[in-house]
Amino acid sequence: MARHRTYPIAFKRQLAQEFLAGGTSLHGLARRHDVCRNLIRIWVEKYEKGEFDDEAEAANLLELYEARIAALERMVGRLALENELLKGASATSRRPSAATPSVVTGPAVFPSPKDAV
Repeated sequence: MARHRTYPIAFKRQLAQEFLAGGTSLHGLARRHDVCRNLIRIWVEKYEKGEFDDEAEAANLLELYEARIAALERMVGRLALENELLKGASATSRRPSAATPSVVTGPAVFPSPKDAV
């Protein structure tokens, strides 16, 4: 499955400013940067609303960091739980040192006669 490309806010701001300056057409701008025209239209609307300022960029970066921290916290919790589970399993499965490690138990095996074939 194809993944969506993500663009930095500075790039979006630059394209919106280029389009609003009127130097190039929407079609030419989209072709030059290999971006969909509708996406540039959306970026221009957001730029006009003020969503591409430095505070928005800092908030976006903060959201990314918070999401990464949450994912790492989940991973730490899962690994801690797994570690406790493995510690408990290894403590209950230890054999006493006096027990024989052999799987076969029972009477001793008698050797066969020498002339038996």
